[in-house]
Amino acid sequence: MEFKQFYLGCLSHASYYIGSDGEAAIIDPQRDVQQYIDEAAKHGQQIKYVIETHSHADFVSGHLELAEKTGAEIVYGQRANTQFPTLKVSDGDVLNVGSIKLTFRETPGHTPEGITIIAQNGGVPKAFTGDTLFIGDVGRPDLVGSKGFTAEEMGGMLYDSLHEKILPLPDETEVYPAHGAGSLCGKSLSKETWSTLGEQRKSNYALQPMTKEEFVKLVAADQPEVPMYFPKSAAKNLEGSSSLDAIERPRELSTDEIIGFDGVVVDIRQNFEYGAGHVPKSINIGLGGQFASWAGTLIPGGTPIAIVAASQDQVDEAVMRLARVGHETVKGFIEFADFGGETKQIEQVSVEDVSELSKINEPLQFVDVRRVGEYNAGHAVRTTNVPLDKLSADFGKLDPNAPTYVICQGGYRSSIGCGILENAGFSTIYNVTGGTAAWIAAELETEASAAACSASK
Repeated sequence: MEFKQFYLGCLSHASYYIGSDGEAAIIDPQRDVQQYIDEAAKHGQQIKYVIETHSHADFVSGHLELAEKTGAEIVYGQRANTQFPTLKVSDGDVLNVGSIKLTFRETPGHTPEGITIIAQNGGVPKAFTGDTLFIGDVGRPDLVGSKGFTAEEMGGMLYDSLHEKILPLPDETEVYPAHGAGSLCGKSLSKETWSTLGEQRKSNYALQPMTKEEFVKLVAADQPEVPMYFPKSAAKNLEGSSSLDAIERPRELSTDEIIGFDGVVVDIRQNFEYGAGHVPKSINIGLGGQFASWAGTLIPGGTPIAIVAASQDQVDEAVMRLARVGHETVKGFIEFADFGGETKQIEQVSVEDVSELSKINEPLQFVDVRRVGEYNAGHAVRTTNVPLDKLSADFGKLDPNAPTYVICQGGYRSSIGCGILENAGFSTIYNVTGGTAAWIAAELETEASAAACSASK
Protein backbone atom coordinates (compact mmCIF):
# COMPACT_ATOMS: atom_id res chain seq x y z
CA MET A 1 0.00 0.00 0.00
CA GLU A 2 1.24 3.45 -0.92
CA PHE A 3 0.23 5.70 1.97
CA LYS A 4 0.82 9.33 2.88
CA GLN A 5 -0.68 11.72 5.39
CA PHE A 6 -0.81 15.37 4.31
CA TYR A 7 -0.98 17.53 7.43
CA LEU A 8 -1.92 21.21 7.15
CA GLY A 9 -0.84 22.85 10.41
CA CYS A 10 -2.66 26.16 10.03
CA LEU A 11 -6.01 24.33 9.89
CA SER A 12 -4.93 21.30 11.97
CA HIS A 13 -6.23 19.21 9.07
CA ALA A 14 -5.08 15.78 7.91
CA SER A 15 -5.86 14.33 4.50
CA TYR A 16 -4.69 11.02 3.11
CA TYR A 17 -3.42 9.29 -0.01
CA ILE A 18 -3.72 5.50 -0.34
CA GLY A 19 -2.84 3.58 -3.47
CA SER A 20 -2.12 0.14 -4.90
CA ASP A 21 -1.72 -1.54 -8.29
CA GLY A 22 -2.18 1.57 -10.38
CA GLU A 23 -5.13 3.02 -8.43
CA ALA A 24 -5.45 5.53 -5.59
CA ALA A 25 -7.97 7.20 -3.31
CA ILE A 26 -7.82 10.55 -1.56
CA ILE A 27 -9.55 10.99 1.80
CA ASP A 28 -10.70 14.42 3.05
CA PRO A 29 -8.72 16.56 0.57
CA GLN A 30 -7.65 20.17 1.07
CA ARG A 31 -8.96 22.77 -1.35
CA ASP A 32 -5.59 23.01 -3.12
CA VAL A 33 -5.48 19.63 -4.83
CA GLN A 34 -2.39 19.61 -7.05
CA GLN A 35 -0.33 17.85 -4.37
CA TYR A 36 -2.54 14.75 -4.63
CA ILE A 37 -2.29 14.72 -8.41
CA ASP A 38 1.50 14.98 -8.10
CA GLU A 39 1.58 12.12 -5.58
CA ALA A 40 -0.42 9.89 -7.91
CA ALA A 41 1.88 10.70 -10.82
CA LYS A 42 4.92 9.84 -8.68
CA HIS A 43 3.53 6.35 -8.08
CA GLY A 44 2.09 5.86 -11.56
CA GLN A 45 -1.42 5.60 -10.13
CA GLN A 46 -4.81 6.93 -11.21
CA ILE A 47 -7.01 8.57 -8.57
CA LYS A 48 -10.17 6.46 -8.59
CA TYR A 49 -12.06 7.83 -5.58
CA VAL A 50 -12.20 11.09 -3.63
CA ILE A 51 -13.74 10.20 -0.26
CA GLU A 52 -15.17 12.63 2.28
CA THR A 53 -15.70 11.25 5.78
CA HIS A 54 -18.32 13.99 6.32
CA SER A 55 -19.23 17.53 5.28
CA HIS A 56 -16.39 19.50 6.83
CA ALA A 57 -17.27 22.76 8.56
CA ASP A 58 -13.81 24.17 9.22
CA PHE A 59 -12.49 24.26 5.67
CA VAL A 60 -13.65 24.19 2.07
CA SER A 61 -12.67 20.95 0.37
CA GLY A 62 -11.30 20.51 -3.14
CA HIS A 63 -13.20 17.29 -3.89
CA LEU A 64 -15.06 18.71 -6.90
CA GLU A 65 -11.96 20.15 -8.57
CA LEU A 66 -9.98 16.98 -7.87
CA ALA A 67 -12.70 14.81 -9.37
CA GLU A 68 -12.97 17.02 -12.45
CA LYS A 69 -9.21 16.91 -13.02
CA THR A 70 -8.80 13.15 -12.52
CA GLY A 71 -12.15 11.57 -13.43
CA ALA A 72 -12.45 10.17 -9.91
CA GLU A 73 -15.79 9.46 -8.23
CA ILE A 74 -16.70 11.49 -5.14
CA VAL A 75 -17.78 9.31 -2.21
CA TYR A 76 -19.92 10.41 0.76
CA GLY A 77 -22.06 8.70 3.37
CA GLN A 78 -25.61 7.98 2.26
CA ARG A 79 -27.11 10.80 4.38
CA ALA A 80 -25.06 13.52 2.67
CA ASN A 81 -27.25 15.97 0.77
CA THR A 82 -24.74 16.68 -1.99
CA GLN A 83 -25.57 18.78 -5.05
CA PHE A 84 -23.16 17.05 -7.46
CA PRO A 85 -22.78 13.46 -8.71
CA THR A 86 -21.89 11.34 -5.68
CA LEU A 87 -21.35 7.68 -4.93
CA LYS A 88 -23.22 7.19 -1.64
CA VAL A 89 -22.06 4.44 0.72
CA SER A 90 -23.63 2.83 3.77
CA ASP A 91 -22.75 0.22 6.40
CA GLY A 92 -20.81 -2.73 5.02
CA ASP A 93 -20.28 -1.32 1.53
CA VAL A 94 -16.90 -2.17 0.02
CA LEU A 95 -14.82 -0.42 -2.63
CA ASN A 96 -11.51 -1.66 -4.00
CA VAL A 97 -8.46 0.45 -4.77
CA GLY A 98 -6.08 -1.94 -6.46
CA SER A 99 -5.54 -4.67 -3.87
CA ILE A 100 -6.77 -2.44 -1.02
CA LYS A 101 -10.22 -3.25 0.37
CA LEU A 102 -12.11 -0.23 1.71
CA THR A 103 -14.99 -1.12 4.04
CA PHE A 104 -17.36 1.65 5.08
CA ARG A 105 -19.14 2.08 8.38
CA GLU A 106 -21.69 4.81 9.02
CA THR A 107 -20.58 6.73 12.10
CA PRO A 108 -22.91 9.70 12.69
CA GLY A 109 -22.51 11.90 15.73
CA HIS A 110 -20.28 14.78 14.69
CA THR A 111 -22.43 15.07 11.58
CA PRO A 112 -25.37 12.91 10.44
CA GLU A 113 -23.60 11.65 7.32
CA GLY A 114 -20.27 10.77 8.95
CA ILE A 115 -18.48 7.60 7.83
CA THR A 116 -15.38 5.68 8.91
CA ILE A 117 -13.25 3.86 6.34
CA ILE A 118 -11.36 0.65 7.15
CA ALA A 119 -8.51 0.04 4.71
CA GLN A 120 -6.95 -3.44 4.51
CA ASN A 121 -4.62 -5.24 2.15
CA GLY A 122 -3.21 -7.99 4.33
CA GLY A 123 -1.43 -5.94 7.00
CA VAL A 124 -2.61 -3.96 10.01
CA PRO A 125 -5.96 -2.29 9.25
CA LYS A 126 -6.08 1.48 8.99
CA ALA A 127 -9.22 3.30 10.21
CA PHE A 128 -9.86 6.73 8.73
CA THR A 129 -12.21 8.11 11.35
CA GLY A 130 -12.78 11.65 10.08
CA ASP A 131 -14.18 13.74 12.95
CA THR A 132 -15.80 10.81 14.77
CA LEU A 133 -12.70 9.72 16.70
CA PHE A 134 -9.70 11.97 17.18
CA ILE A 135 -6.45 11.23 18.96
CA GLY A 136 -7.30 12.04 22.56
CA ASP A 137 -10.82 13.26 21.83
CA VAL A 138 -14.00 12.71 19.81
CA GLY A 139 -15.90 14.98 17.45
CA ARG A 140 -18.07 17.66 19.00
CA PRO A 141 -21.80 17.00 18.66
CA ASP A 142 -23.02 20.61 18.64
CA LEU A 143 -22.28 21.89 15.12
CA VAL A 144 -25.38 20.83 13.17
CA GLY A 145 -28.37 21.99 15.21
CA SER A 146 -29.75 23.72 12.12
CA LYS A 147 -30.11 20.33 10.46
CA GLY A 148 -32.80 19.29 12.90
CA PHE A 149 -30.74 17.46 15.52
CA THR A 150 -29.98 18.65 19.02
CA ALA A 151 -26.50 18.31 20.50
CA GLU A 152 -27.89 15.65 22.83
CA GLU A 153 -29.27 13.62 19.91
CA MET A 154 -25.99 13.90 18.04
CA GLY A 155 -24.08 12.94 21.20
CA GLY A 156 -26.18 9.79 21.50
CA MET A 157 -25.44 8.91 17.86
CA LEU A 158 -21.74 9.50 18.50
CA TYR A 159 -21.76 7.14 21.48
CA ASP A 160 -23.40 4.41 19.39
CA SER A 161 -21.01 4.96 16.48
CA LEU A 162 -17.97 4.62 18.71
CA HIS A 163 -19.21 1.59 20.64
CA GLU A 164 -20.87 -0.30 17.79
CA LYS A 165 -18.75 0.60 14.74
CA ILE A 166 -15.21 1.55 15.87
CA LEU A 167 -14.41 0.02 19.26
CA PRO A 168 -15.11 -3.54 18.04
CA LEU A 169 -12.06 -3.21 15.76
CA PRO A 170 -8.83 -4.89 16.99
CA ASP A 171 -6.42 -2.98 19.22
CA GLU A 172 -3.69 -2.89 16.57
CA THR A 173 -5.92 -0.92 14.18
CA GLU A 174 -4.19 2.32 13.24
CA VAL A 175 -6.40 5.38 13.72
CA TYR A 176 -6.08 8.30 11.30
CA PRO A 177 -8.42 11.24 12.05
CA ALA A 178 -9.14 14.35 9.98
CA HIS A 179 -7.80 16.80 12.59
CA GLY A 180 -5.25 17.33 15.32
CA ALA A 181 -4.55 19.83 18.12
CA GLY A 182 -5.87 23.31 17.42
CA SER A 183 -8.99 22.24 15.57
CA LEU A 184 -12.30 23.59 16.85
CA CYS A 185 -14.05 20.36 15.83
CA GLY A 186 -13.23 19.04 19.31
CA LYS A 187 -12.03 20.41 22.64
CA SER A 188 -8.85 18.52 23.64
CA LEU A 189 -7.26 16.98 20.55
CA SER A 190 -3.77 15.57 20.88
CA LYS A 191 -0.74 16.92 19.02
CA GLU A 192 -0.23 13.37 17.76
CA THR A 193 -1.64 12.87 14.26
CA TRP A 194 -2.27 9.12 14.51
CA SER A 195 -2.44 6.35 17.10
CA THR A 196 -3.69 2.81 17.59
CA LEU A 197 -7.15 1.92 18.78
CA GLY A 198 -5.65 0.05 21.73
CA GLU A 199 -3.81 3.15 22.87
CA GLN A 200 -6.95 5.25 22.50
CA ARG A 201 -8.93 2.80 24.63
CA LYS A 202 -6.47 3.51 27.44
CA SER A 203 -5.83 7.24 27.05
CA ASN A 204 -8.84 8.88 25.36
CA TYR A 205 -11.15 10.34 28.02
CA ALA A 206 -14.25 9.82 25.86
CA LEU A 207 -13.62 6.08 25.42
CA GLN A 208 -13.53 5.24 29.11
CA PRO A 209 -16.38 3.12 30.57
CA MET A 210 -19.49 5.24 31.10
CA THR A 211 -23.19 5.27 30.29
CA LYS A 212 -24.54 6.94 27.19
CA GLU A 213 -26.05 9.69 29.36
CA GLU A 214 -22.69 10.34 31.03
CA PHE A 215 -20.97 10.40 27.64
CA VAL A 216 -23.43 12.87 26.13
CA LYS A 217 -23.00 15.24 29.06
CA LEU A 218 -19.22 14.93 29.01
CA VAL A 219 -18.65 15.57 25.31
CA ALA A 220 -21.10 18.49 25.21
CA ALA A 221 -19.39 20.33 28.10
CA ASP A 222 -16.82 23.10 27.64
CA GLN A 223 -16.73 23.05 23.86
CA PRO A 224 -15.00 26.06 22.23
CA GLU A 225 -16.78 28.70 20.20
CA VAL A 226 -18.28 27.89 16.81
CA PRO A 227 -16.68 30.23 14.24
CA MET A 228 -19.21 32.00 12.04
CA TYR A 229 -17.72 30.54 8.86
CA PHE A 230 -18.36 26.92 9.89
CA PRO A 231 -21.98 26.64 8.64
CA LYS A 232 -21.07 28.32 5.36
CA SER A 233 -18.11 26.00 4.76
CA ALA A 234 -20.23 22.94 5.49
CA ALA A 235 -22.88 24.12 3.03
CA LYS A 236 -20.22 24.96 0.44
CA ASN A 237 -18.80 21.45 0.67
CA LEU A 238 -22.20 19.93 -0.12
CA GLU A 239 -22.69 22.40 -2.97
CA GLY A 240 -19.17 22.06 -4.37
CA SER A 241 -16.53 24.78 -4.57
CA SER A 242 -15.02 26.31 -7.67
CA SER A 243 -11.45 25.71 -8.82
CA LEU A 244 -8.81 27.85 -7.14
CA ASP A 245 -7.80 29.00 -10.62
CA ALA A 246 -11.26 30.54 -11.06
CA ILE A 247 -10.89 32.95 -8.14
CA GLU A 248 -10.25 36.55 -9.19
CA ARG A 249 -6.70 37.63 -8.38
CA PRO A 250 -6.24 40.81 -6.31
CA ARG A 251 -4.74 43.92 -7.87
CA GLU A 252 -2.00 46.12 -6.46
CA LEU A 253 -3.36 49.13 -4.57
CA SER A 254 -1.90 52.59 -4.09
CA THR A 255 -1.39 54.23 -0.71
CA ASP A 256 -4.57 56.28 -1.12
CA GLU A 257 -6.55 53.21 -2.18
CA ILE A 258 -5.48 51.12 0.81
CA ILE A 259 -6.22 54.01 3.21
CA GLY A 260 -9.70 54.44 1.74
CA PHE A 261 -10.45 50.74 1.22
CA ASP A 262 -14.10 49.87 1.88
CA GLY A 263 -13.73 46.54 3.63
CA VAL A 264 -11.27 44.83 5.97
CA VAL A 265 -7.53 45.48 5.64
CA VAL A 266 -5.55 42.48 6.88
CA ASP A 267 -1.85 42.85 7.64
CA ILE A 268 -0.39 39.35 7.28
CA ARG A 269 3.11 40.15 8.54
CA GLN A 270 4.52 39.04 11.89
CA ASN A 271 3.23 40.68 15.07
CA PHE A 272 6.43 42.62 15.78
CA GLU A 273 6.45 43.97 12.21
CA TYR A 274 2.86 45.09 12.59
CA GLY A 275 3.66 46.65 15.95
CA ALA A 276 6.59 48.62 14.50
CA GLY A 277 4.38 50.26 11.90
CA HIS A 278 1.14 49.46 10.08
CA VAL A 279 -1.55 50.90 7.87
CA PRO A 280 -4.22 52.68 9.96
CA LYS A 281 -7.46 50.70 10.47
CA SER A 282 -5.78 47.40 9.59
CA ILE A 283 -5.78 44.27 11.73
CA ASN A 284 -2.90 41.84 12.08
CA ILE A 285 -3.63 38.20 11.28
CA GLY A 286 -0.17 36.81 10.62
CA LEU A 287 0.58 34.02 8.18
CA GLY A 288 2.74 32.42 10.87
CA GLY A 289 -0.20 31.22 12.98
CA GLN A 290 -3.69 29.85 12.40
CA PHE A 291 -4.26 32.48 9.77
CA ALA A 292 -7.13 30.93 7.84
CA SER A 293 -9.05 29.87 10.92
CA TRP A 294 -8.89 33.30 12.54
CA ALA A 295 -9.69 35.08 9.28
CA GLY A 296 -12.76 32.86 8.91
CA THR A 297 -13.71 33.49 12.54
CA LEU A 298 -13.35 37.27 12.55
CA ILE A 299 -14.24 38.38 9.02
CA PRO A 300 -17.83 37.87 7.80
CA GLY A 301 -18.17 35.94 4.55
CA GLY A 302 -18.42 38.11 1.45
CA THR A 303 -16.52 41.03 3.01
CA PRO A 304 -14.09 42.77 0.62
CA ILE A 305 -10.55 42.14 1.84
CA ALA A 306 -7.28 43.96 1.16
CA ILE A 307 -3.92 42.53 2.17
CA VAL A 308 -0.84 44.25 3.52
CA ALA A 309 2.20 42.00 3.07
CA ALA A 310 5.97 41.96 3.09
CA SER A 311 6.16 40.34 -0.36
CA GLN A 312 4.17 39.15 -3.35
CA ASP A 313 4.76 35.55 -2.27
CA GLN A 314 2.95 36.30 0.99
CA VAL A 315 0.00 37.72 -0.94
CA ASP A 316 -0.29 34.61 -3.08
CA GLU A 317 -0.14 32.36 -0.01
CA ALA A 318 -2.77 34.43 1.81
CA VAL A 319 -5.19 34.30 -1.13
CA MET A 320 -4.95 30.50 -1.22
CA ARG A 321 -5.28 30.11 2.54
CA LEU A 322 -8.28 32.43 2.68
CA ALA A 323 -9.94 30.38 -0.06
CA ARG A 324 -9.54 27.30 2.14
CA VAL A 325 -12.09 28.82 4.54
CA GLY A 326 -14.36 30.21 1.83
CA HIS A 327 -13.04 33.78 1.58
CA GLU A 328 -12.84 34.52 -2.16
CA THR A 329 -13.14 38.32 -1.99
CA VAL A 330 -9.54 39.53 -1.75
CA LYS A 331 -9.75 42.63 -3.92
CA GLY A 332 -6.31 44.15 -3.59
CA PHE A 333 -2.95 44.25 -1.83
CA ILE A 334 -0.01 46.48 -1.05
CA GLU A 335 3.51 45.61 0.01
CA PHE A 336 4.16 47.52 3.21
CA ALA A 337 7.44 48.91 1.87
CA ASP A 338 5.41 50.70 -0.83
CA PHE A 339 3.00 52.31 1.63
CA GLY A 340 3.62 56.07 1.68
CA GLY A 341 1.19 57.28 4.32
CA GLU A 342 1.44 57.85 8.04
CA THR A 343 1.62 54.64 10.06
CA LYS A 344 0.42 53.59 13.49
CA GLN A 345 2.41 51.63 16.05
CA ILE A 346 1.68 49.20 18.87
CA GLU A 347 4.44 48.87 21.42
CA GLN A 348 5.64 45.37 22.29
CA VAL A 349 6.30 44.91 26.01
CA SER A 350 7.81 42.04 27.97
CA VAL A 351 6.00 40.00 30.59
CA GLU A 352 8.49 41.19 33.21
CA ASP A 353 7.69 44.85 32.49
CA VAL A 354 3.96 44.24 32.71
CA SER A 355 4.37 42.34 35.97
CA GLU A 356 6.24 45.25 37.53
CA LEU A 357 3.67 47.76 36.27
CA SER A 358 0.85 45.69 37.70
CA LYS A 359 2.41 45.94 41.14
CA ILE A 360 2.79 49.70 40.90
CA ASN A 361 -0.37 50.68 39.06
CA GLU A 362 -2.98 48.23 40.28
CA PRO A 363 -5.65 47.98 38.94
CA LEU A 364 -4.20 47.53 35.45
CA GLN A 365 -6.29 47.10 32.31
CA PHE A 366 -4.77 43.76 31.38
CA VAL A 367 -6.78 41.72 28.87
CA ASP A 368 -6.30 38.00 28.19
CA VAL A 369 -7.87 37.14 24.80
CA ARG A 370 -7.49 33.36 25.02
CA ARG A 371 -10.44 30.98 25.09
CA VAL A 372 -12.30 30.54 28.36
CA GLY A 373 -10.94 27.04 28.98
CA GLU A 374 -7.35 28.21 28.47
CA TYR A 375 -7.87 31.16 30.80
CA ASN A 376 -9.51 29.06 33.49
CA ALA A 377 -6.63 26.59 33.46
CA GLY A 378 -4.13 29.30 34.41
CA HIS A 379 -3.51 32.98 33.68
CA ALA A 380 -1.46 35.98 34.68
CA VAL A 381 -2.80 37.68 37.79
CA ARG A 382 -5.00 40.77 37.45
CA THR A 383 -6.08 39.87 33.92
CA THR A 384 -9.60 40.14 32.54
CA ASN A 385 -10.68 37.44 30.09
CA VAL A 386 -12.31 38.68 26.88
CA PRO A 387 -11.92 35.88 24.28
CA LEU A 388 -10.67 37.09 20.92
CA ASP A 389 -13.73 35.96 18.99
CA LYS A 390 -15.90 38.05 21.37
CA LEU A 391 -13.64 41.09 21.62
CA SER A 392 -15.33 43.17 18.92
CA ALA A 393 -18.66 42.83 20.72
CA ASP A 394 -17.46 42.90 24.34
CA PHE A 395 -14.86 45.66 24.47
CA GLY A 396 -17.54 47.91 25.99
CA LYS A 397 -16.62 46.51 29.41
CA LEU A 398 -13.15 48.06 29.00
CA ASP A 399 -12.05 51.71 29.32
CA PRO A 400 -10.80 52.97 25.92
CA ASN A 401 -8.88 55.79 27.60
CA ALA A 402 -6.88 53.55 29.93
CA PRO A 403 -3.55 52.05 28.84
CA THR A 404 -4.45 48.51 27.76
CA TYR A 405 -2.14 45.51 27.84
CA VAL A 406 -3.19 42.50 25.72
CA ILE A 407 -1.92 38.96 26.29
CA CYS A 408 -2.65 35.53 24.80
CA GLN A 409 -0.65 32.31 24.86
CA GLY A 410 2.29 33.35 22.69
CA GLY A 411 1.70 36.82 21.24
CA TYR A 412 -0.13 35.93 18.02
CA ARG A 413 -3.77 36.35 19.07
CA SER A 414 -2.95 39.33 21.28
CA SER A 415 -1.62 41.18 18.24
CA ILE A 416 -4.95 40.55 16.48
CA GLY A 417 -6.70 41.84 19.59
CA CYS A 418 -4.55 44.98 19.64
CA GLY A 419 -5.66 45.80 16.10
CA ILE A 420 -9.31 45.30 17.00
CA LEU A 421 -9.02 47.61 20.02
CA GLU A 422 -7.07 50.21 18.07
CA ASN A 423 -9.80 50.33 15.44
CA ALA A 424 -12.38 50.65 18.23
CA GLY A 425 -10.71 53.86 19.41
CA PHE A 426 -8.52 52.66 22.30
CA SER A 427 -5.83 55.26 22.77
CA THR A 428 -2.85 53.36 24.20
CA ILE A 429 -2.37 49.64 23.55
CA TYR A 430 0.49 47.28 24.28
CA ASN A 431 1.08 43.74 22.99
CA VAL A 432 2.62 41.46 25.62
CA THR A 433 5.32 39.51 23.82
CA GLY A 434 5.68 35.81 24.48
CA GLY A 435 2.24 35.72 26.09
CA THR A 436 1.17 33.53 28.99
CA ALA A 437 3.77 30.93 28.04
CA ALA A 438 6.52 33.50 28.67
CA TRP A 439 4.77 34.68 31.85
CA ILE A 440 4.78 31.16 33.27
CA ALA A 441 8.34 30.47 32.10
CA ALA A 442 9.46 33.60 33.95
CA GLU A 443 7.78 32.20 37.10
CA LEU A 444 5.59 35.28 37.49
CA GLU A 445 2.44 35.12 39.60
CA THR A 446 -0.42 33.15 38.07
CA GLU A 447 -3.83 31.95 39.16
CA ALA A 448 -6.54 29.54 37.98
CA SER A 449 -10.24 30.23 37.92
CA ALA A 450 -12.51 28.91 40.64
CA ALA A 451 -14.27 26.75 38.01
CA ALA A 452 -11.01 25.08 37.01
CA CYS A 453 -9.97 24.50 40.61
CA SER A 454 -13.36 22.98 41.42
CA ALA A 455 -13.23 20.70 38.38
CA SER A 456 -9.82 19.38 39.38
CA LYS A 457 -10.99 18.21 42.82
